[in-house]
Amino acid sequence: MIMGLAALDVAVIVLYLVAITTIGLRSSRSVKTSGDYFMGGRRFGKLLMVAKAFGVGTRVDHVVAITGASYQIGLSGVWYQWLYIFSTPFFWLIAPIYRRLRYLTTGDFFDERYGRAAGVAYTIGALLFFTIEIGMLLRGTGTTIQAITGGAVSAEVIIVLTTLVFVGYGTAGGLVAAVSTKILQGFMLLLLSVVLLPFAFVAVGGLSSLHQKLPESMFALFGASEVTPFVVLMLTINGLAGVVALPHHMAIGGAGRSEISCRTGWTYGNVVKRFATLAWALTGVFAAALLPSIAGGAREEALGAMILQLLPQGLVGLMIAAMVASLMAVCDAYMVDGSALFTRNLLGRVGDTKATGDIRIARISSVGIVVVGILMAFLLPDVISGLKIIWKIMAFFGIPFWMAIFWKRGNRYGLWASLVTATAVSLITESLGWTLADQISLYLPAGIAAFVLVSWMTPPEPDEKIRTFSLLLHTPVGEEWRLDQAGIRSILVGRSEAAVGQRAGVPLEEQGHSLLLVDLLDLRRKFSFNRYRVDIVGFLAATAMIGAIIGLAAVLARLGG
Repeated sequence: MIMGLAALDVAVIVLYLVAITTIGLRSSRSVKTSGDYFMGGRRFGKLLMVAKAFGVGTRVDHVVAITGASYQIGLSGVWYQWLYIFSTPFFWLIAPIYRRLRYLTTGDFFDERYGRAAGVAYTIGALLFFTIEIGMLLRGTGTTIQAITGGAVSAEVIIVLTTLVFVGYGTAGGLVAAVSTKILQGFMLLLLSVVLLPFAFVAVGGLSSLHQKLPESMFALFGASEVTPFVVLMLTINGLAGVVALPHHMAIGGAGRSEISCRTGWTYGNVVKRFATLAWALTGVFAAALLPSIAGGAREEALGAMILQLLPQGLVGLMIAAMVASLMAVCDAYMVDGSALFTRNLLGRVGDTKATGDIRIARISSVGIVVVGILMAFLLPDVISGLKIIWKIMAFFGIPFWMAIFWKRGNRYGLWASLVTATAVSLITESLGWTLADQISLYLPAGIAAFVLVSWMTPPEPDEKIRTFSLLLHTPVGEEWRLDQAGIRSILVGRSEAAVGQRAGVPLEEQGHSLLLVDLLDLRRKFSFNRYRVDIVGFLAATAMIGAIIGLAAVLARLGG
């Protein structure tokens, strides 16, 4: 035994760490400019974009939480992550907005649309989000692996070792390294999601035996929990409001070489996650039958207990390596995205992305963000409550983001009025003991109303600023010549690809590439299926996929019953 693990398990972990470090460091050779470091030169195709979205959106704490919830309340525990499942098709509509704006950070968005002060305010909130998230991930993963090794390896040692690896390749290769490693990391995450199921199936004696061992309430998709239809509706709306303002989504939606790459990556990376979430919930239900009394009664221990009881040597190491992969997949992306915000939107270094001078600053700030994240992990005793506040703040910033997309009259005064109003309503309702769903039902309408009212009563943004912003949104990737003719300099064009089936001389917006969300207030005049074909077909296809996953869950709940 080595550090509480069999030699084969240790060998698997070491092999993974060597492989991921090699891939990350090799990819650093293509990083020549700050545009490469922050956005990968916008060079990524569909597969890498799917892997990026899946890797960044899937974390060990998600797996532990869903497995534990389902261990206690049954299959309905899946909704603790599926609360956002109905938002997934909308990612198809949102992704090309990021790509067309051609910004490097969401801070750029607020800078360009609402002014420097708004960009700085957003950046401070976003950096707090990144550091708290990194701290939670490091601590949570370290604690889980410590439990699996029986305490032979401390959480602190795990935190230091994993941090050294992803900081090493991440600071060298930036987003190129972060995305290049996602294929292997994504494969490891899928293994983490499903590898326990066949062993659990055999151990419990099949689905019929599973139903005999547990009450039928454990197989209900909507069980006796706090996940009511109203809660699902409110959190879906809040998720849609805030998802556009999450600081890492500018890279998820904007690093692809084409709009289709960005759409496919963000949408179907999350479709894969919804499927994986179902596997976590099933693992929890199996755990309830196999481990009816976990020591200490902590449901979050269900995953680790299943690993120790069911998996043979080698696979235990594989599961630990998968957990490390999950940690790195998120932290390396957060590190690079946070560095971009700090470098561009706090230091104000928003110049030529082809220059090489800012890479040194970007790499130093990347390390600094991780260091603060580690401090968060050890110094903040109540990180979860802090995260809830950050997620609310992202929803508050989501209101002016959305309004900027489809209402030209929105201005910086409306932004500040909306932020103050939504925050005040949230704090007051929180003090009154309202549930989160009830708070959402009031603070979002209040924030929107404040934005609209104050924007109408105050001077609009300069015409030239609105004209530039609007032209970016109406210039599909592949038609950058239109921006050149208008005298608009794109921050980073990248390796843009023209749309498939493009007809010479006909604007892409008239060939099916107009955006429903951008034209939302003008659809009555503009709408036709041919004009919005890509939006409509892709949205319906993603909706069908989500319906199929929910249907699969319903079928699995009945099998063997």
